[in-house]
This record gives sequence, structure tokens and C-alpha cells, in this order.
Amino acid sequence: MSKVSIIGSGVAGLSAACFSAKNGHEVTVFEKNEGIGGRARQFSENGFVFDMGPSWYWMPDVFENFFNQFGKTTADYYNLVQLNPGFRMIFGEQDFLDVPASATDQYALFESIEPGAGNALKLFLDDAEVKYKEGMLKLAYMPGQSWLEFLKPSVIRAAAGLNMFSSVSRHVRRYFNDRRLIMMMEFPVLFLGAMPSHIPALYTLMNYAALGQGTFYPIGGMFNIIDAMHQLALSLGVKFETGAPVTKIGIAGKKANAIHIGDKVLPTDAVIAAGDYHHVEQALLEAQYRNYTEGYWDKRVLAPSSLIFYVGVSKKLPNLLHHNLFFDTDFEVHSKEIYDTPKWPTAPLFYVSCPSKTDDTVAPAYHENLFILIPVAPGLNEAACDRDAYYEKVMDRMEKICRTSIREHVVYKKSYCVNDFKADYNAYKGNAYGLANTLRQTAVLKPSIRNAKVSNLLYAGQLTVPGPGVPPSLISGELAAKITHNHLKSSI
Repeated sequence: MSKVSIIGSGVAGLSAACFSAKNGHEVTVFEKNEGIGGRARQFSENGFVFDMGPSWYWMPDVFENFFNQFGKTTADYYNLVQLNPGFRMIFGEQDFLDVPASATDQYALFESIEPGAGNALKLFLDDAEVKYKEGMLKLAYMPGQSWLEFLKPSVIRAAAGLNMFSSVSRHVRRYFNDRRLIMMMEFPVLFLGAMPSHIPALYTLMNYAALGQGTFYPIGGMFNIIDAMHQLALSLGVKFETGAPVTKIGIAGKKANAIHIGDKVLPTDAVIAAGDYHHVEQALLEAQYRNYTEGYWDKRVLAPSSLIFYVGVSKKLPNLLHHNLFFDTDFEVHSKEIYDTPKWPTAPLFYVSCPSKTDDTVAPAYHENLFILIPVAPGLNEAACDRDAYYEKVMDRMEKICRTSIREHVVYKKSYCVNDFKADYNAYKGNAYGLANTLRQTAVLKPSIRNAKVSNLLYAGQLTVPGPGVPPSLISGELAAKITHNHLKSSI
């Protein structure tokens, strides 16, 4: 039985651990923090339960596919509910767009805003469904080690219709003219790392996930996904070492042969690095074993970082749904401050998750649990950021929209930003979401899932294929585990 060591217990690490154990290997996961989950960790304070990172549950079929491969379903671990409305877009006082769950209601909503937009939405989502089925259910499962993977006739035929060389922005405007509808269709790609005008139209597959499939929520919080994967891993014999930051990957004969944790040296037959790719290369490997130089990493386009506030409020708040997107300031200005001329935003858009609208287990009775996120450019100097000033700006706008006082009822508050991402996750430039999904950073053009100089060292997570987000991270771990297993079999 070969020993597989996995660095990091986020979604990608847990996925890799489960598949490696299923393949018959002895698996140990090493996690630097005291608790598992990576960016999807959870914490509790004063009766509130806060998910620290991911809050959107899209692409339910990807989650089901993961558990199905182990003879399980998501229902074996958590209760998944569909949100209706899925989310609310806020453009100003009493200027809301609530996105219904059913297709019929969506068509009616679009038609009420712009004549002809109902039928346009149907055509748009039909096209997005094709992209989703080809992009997420096929292309995303390719490890991106060679362009030869994409030269299969079926792949070439599919790629021809994926609009890889058109942008999301251009594609959306072929169907819709109303400003609010355009913003609704563009927002899902905001966290992919570039303005909609620079993201390939392939990623309108996100619209199919948001509208065609719907928005879901696991009762108890997104951490239930982590807990489910942890339970599955334990049932497969995976061992976990928490509070165990890896300090070095030992190499002998161009193979990883040991994991170093301080003075401890633990032998291994293979390593899957599901922590921050840049950190693993620059801090855990000697220079001659790295895939990439520091200069290479500095030229990568990263998805945003975030300024997050976890807030507990001792009253119920009107005019908020579970998911709320505040588009009541200039979208273009904030986008440019993230992507074109990186700076701390002047009047940022922001997102508010209020899971207590759906789930009474995440807050005391008659209280609200708020997760407030402001997207910001990665790599910013926090010395120039006044977190309290941003908090006040957010509260000003929330109180205006909710038409009630909030600040005086806040009973818990915690902030989290660029430096915290660096400290907790070794996140390169404090990124929150990984590598941007631009055309020049797609498939083979992403950092390789495999180390070219160390045959049994693989990478998984949001800085390699297939990209940022929870579903892609599930897939990334599966890919890394499969390649590792094949390597170990061939080495026998």
C-alpha cells in the first residue's frame, strides 16, 4: 500500500484524499490550521454560526457526482434546499430584482423589464446549457497536461460552439439591452478574475448554473459540505493531522520522499499539494524542483481578494433575502478598481449573505447572521485600508435599503481581509478565489497540475485546473488523485 500525503484540507484536498483512499492508498492529510476546511471553514460566536468563505451552492450535479462515485448522495450527509427567489439584486431604494427559481417566472420577469427579453433569456440559457454540459461536465475533467487532450473530434466539435474568442460582455449584449438585465447576467463571472469584457463567453455557463439549475443551500451552512467530505474520508481510512504546517517536501532521485513538519520527517510515496500552489513551490521546494519562477507568478492574473465582515444583529432585517447583491453604485468604476487600476475601492459594490433568512440554526431567535463581502484587488497594501471606514459605508447603504437601524443592534462583528488570507492560507497576494479564468489562463495555459521535475508531486486547487470555485476544486482533487494513482501503479 503506497503512502499518499496531501497538503491542505480544503475542498480540493478532501476530494483528493477521498479518491486516493478509494484507490487503495494510505492517505494522510496535513493541515496548517487547527481545523479543516481551508477557505470553507466555519466558526461560532455568541450563538451565531458563520461560514468563513464560500456561500453560493451552484452546480448541484457536480456535488452529486462526487458523492455518487463513493456510493453516496448528498442527502446521506446534509439537507439541501433550493432558494426561491435564488437571489436579489439591489439597484437602489425599492429598486430590486428578485430572481425566481422557475424558468417560467424568470421569462416573465425578463419580459416585464424589456419586451422580447423573455424569449431572449430562453435562447440565452439554451446556449448556456450547451456550454455548461461541454465545459463543466466534460472539459473541466481534462487535466490540461497537453493540447492533445483537446484534439479529439468530439471536443473540437464542442469547442466550436463555446465562443472561446468572444467575451461574456459582448455575448450578453447580443440578447439584452436593459442595464439591470445585463448586470444580472454579467455578475456570476465577476469572481473569475477579470471584467466581463475579458472573460471568454464560454463562462456564461455560470448563468445556466445560476438560473437554469438554481441556487441551493445546505441547512446548517456550507461547512456541511466539508463535514460530509470529512466523514467520507474517515470512513475510507484517511488520517488527518491538523495544526501541522508542512515546512518542506523532501526530494530524492527526482521523487518526493518525505513531508517535513518542523523537525518531523514523514516518509511518503507521493504528494498532492492542495495548498496555495505558489507557496508550495516557493517555500516548500528547492529552486531546482519548482515548475515556475517568482517572475512567472508575478505575471499571473489573479481573481479578487475580499474584505469580509461577519456580523451578528439582534433584530430581523427587512428587504434582505438569503443572497443580496448591492449594485447601487457604479459597476464599471468598481470593476476597474479591481482589475484595471488596482486600488482600494471608492464606492464598492458588495454582497450580503443572510443565511438566517433560510436557516434558524445559524443565529439566535429573532437575530440575523450577516456575511458581507466587498471584492477587492489582490495584492493591495492593507496599511492603506481602513476596515472600519468600509464597514461604515456598507452600513450606511444597508440601513438605507433595509429602512431600519442596524449598527446599534450589532452584537458581534469580525473582519477578514488580504493579510488574513495570507496568514491563514498562505494565499498568494492575499487572493480569495485563485487564478483568473481569462483566455490566456485556460486549460493547458494554467499552472500545471503536475510537477515537471518531481514525478510524484501533483497540485490541486484554485490555482490550477480547472479553476476557482467549490465545484472546480472538487474536480481538481479528483484529477490529481487519478494521475497520482496511475503514476504509483506504473512505478510498481
